[in-house]
Amino acid sequence: MLTFTKEVRGNVLVLSLKGNLDAITVPELKPEIDNIVSERKTAVVVDLSGLTLIDSSGVGAIVSLFKRVRALSGDVKVAGVTAQPKEIFRLLRLDRAFDIHPTIEEAVAKFPR
Repeated sequence: MLTFTKEVRGNVLVLSLKGNLDAITVPELKPEIDNIVSERKTAVVVDLSGLTLIDSSGVGAIVSLFKRVRALSGDVKVAGVTAQPKEIFRLLRLDRAFDIHPTIEEAVAKFPR
C-alpha cells in the first residue's frame, strides 16, 4: 500500500511517500508525477522518510520524475531515505545521482528562495 501527500513550502513542492513503492503501487503515483510536470513544478522534494520498501519500478518512477523536472530546468531533491530504500539507493549508486538530505527542511533550504 502507498499513500502520498503534497504540500508547498515557499516555492518548493514536497511530495511525501508512505508505505511501499513497488510494481503494484507505482501506477497510483504516475498520475501525480504527470500533474507535477504539467503544472511545471521546478523545485520538488521527494520525502521518502515514510517509505518502507522500494523496488525497481519505484526507483524508475522517482528517476522519471527527476528527468522530467530537469527537462523543465528544475531540480528534484530527496529527503529522509532510510532502511531498505537507503540500501537500494546505495546499491544502485543513486546516492551519487540524487541530491539526498536527511530532512525535508534541509532539502527545501537547498533551493533558491
